[in-house]
Amino acid sequence: QVQLVESGGGLVHNGESLRLSCAATGFTFSDNVMNWYRQAPGKERELVAGISSDGSRTNYADFVKGRFTISRDDAKNTVYLQMNSLKPDDTAIYYCNTYLIKWSGRYDYWGQGTQVTVSS
Repeated sequence: QVQLVESGGGLVHNGESLRLSCAATGFTFSDNVMNWYRQAPGKERELVAGISSDGSRTNYADFVKGRFTISRDDAKNTVYLQMNSLKPDDTAIYYCNTYLIKWSGRYDYWGQGTQVTVSS
C-alpha cells in the first residue's frame, strides 16, 4: 500500500528557509516520478516541482524558480523540497505526490500534507 508522509513544515518569517521531506513506502521508489504540490486557502491545488525517477530532470512552477529545489534520495525513499527566500504568498499546505500507471489507468497518491506559513 502506497504511503507518503510529509514533514518539515512550520512557521517562518519572510525571506527564511524550510526543507520539506516526504518519506515513501509501498512501491518501488526509484521507478517513480515524485512531485510536490501546494494548496492555499480558497485556491486550487497547484504543482510546485517535480523530479524524474532517476533524478536527472526537474521542473518547477514559475513562481518558485530560483528559490525552491527538489531532490531525492533513493537509498532513503525520500524526496525533498528545499525552499529558500520564502514569501507570504508561499503559505499553503504542501503535499507530496506520486502516481502509478496500471492497465486500468493512472492512480495518484497523496500524503496528508504539511503546513507552511510565512509571516510578513
